[in-house]
Amino acid sequence: MPCLTLALVITCGTMGARAADITLGIIGPHEYDLPVDFKPFNVLVQYGDGNAAGNTYNSLGQRNPGGGSHTWSGLTKYVHFLSFDAIPHVGFAFELIQSESYTLANGTDFGGLGPTIVGPAAWFKPNRHSTFGFQTFMQTPLGTRTATSTNYWSNISSFIFDYEWKHFSFDGDAGTVVGSTLHVKGAHSYSPGVVFYSNLRFSWKATRLIEPFFALDWQNVKGTYDRTASRYLDDSSSREIALGLGMMFNISQHLSFTTRYTHSVDGRNIPESNAYYVKFVYLW
Repeated sequence: MPCLTLALVITCGTMGARAADITLGIIGPHEYDLPVDFKPFNVLVQYGDGNAAGNTYNSLGQRNPGGGSHTWSGLTKYVHFLSFDAIPHVGFAFELIQSESYTLANGTDFGGLGPTIVGPAAWFKPNRHSTFGFQTFMQTPLGTRTATSTNYWSNISSFIFDYEWKHFSFDGDAGTVVGSTLHVKGAHSYSPGVVFYSNLRFSWKATRLIEPFFALDWQNVKGTYDRTASRYLDDSSSREIALGLGMMFNISQHLSFTTRYTHSVDGRNIPESNAYYVKFVYLW
C-alpha cells in the first residue's frame, strides 16, 4: 500500500504582504489515495520548497520585474491514521504540523518557526478505485518571531478526492482558508480575505518505481477589510494559477520521495511562483 497523506501550505504574512505559495500547493500524486478498514499506523513527512519570485503581478495581471523575494519553507508533519469498528469503511487521521520558513528580500533576511497546524480528516471509498473525504485544520497565530507569525487564528478546510486507474492517477482538493480578525494595539483591525483554492495532480504510473505527474494549482484571495476604516485595502485581493511537472519515486512500501518544479501562468497582486518542491515520506 502506498504511503499517502494530507498536506498543507500555510498562507501567512502581514496584512500588507502575501506569500507566493498557493495553499496546499505541496501535495503530490496519490495524496488522497487513502485506505479504509485498516489497523492504526503512523506517518512522518518532511516537505520543503523554495521560491525565487523575481517578478510580481500587478492589479491588471501584468508581470513586472521586482517586488518578489527568495523564500524557503518547510513542514514537518506527524500523522496518526486510525479506523473504528463501529464506523466501518471510513478512515480517519489526526495531524500535527510544524512550519518553518526563511525569507531573503530587499537586503534583509529572516527565518524561524512559523505557526503550528493541527486537525483531523475523514474519508470513505465510493468504490475500490476512488476516495472522497474532508479535512479541516486550525492554524495558530504565532511563530518564533514576528516575521513568521500571522497574529490571527485561521481555519484551512477542503474536500479531497482521488481516483486510480491501472496506469494513471488523478487526485486533488478544493477548499477555503478563513481567518479571524487581526487586532493590533494602537492600530487598525483587519479581517484577512477569504482564500479559495484548488490543487490537482494527474500522474502516469510509468513503472513501480517512478511516476511522472502534472500539477495545476489555483488560488483566489478576497481583499483585506479594514474594520476600523470600514473599507477594503486597495489592491489587497489576489489571484494565481500555476502549472508544474514533477516525479514521484516509490522507493518501497514504506518510503517515497517526490520532487516538482512549478511556475505561475497567471496572477494579480502577488509575487509569481518560480518554485521547486520536495516531499519525503516514511510510514510505520
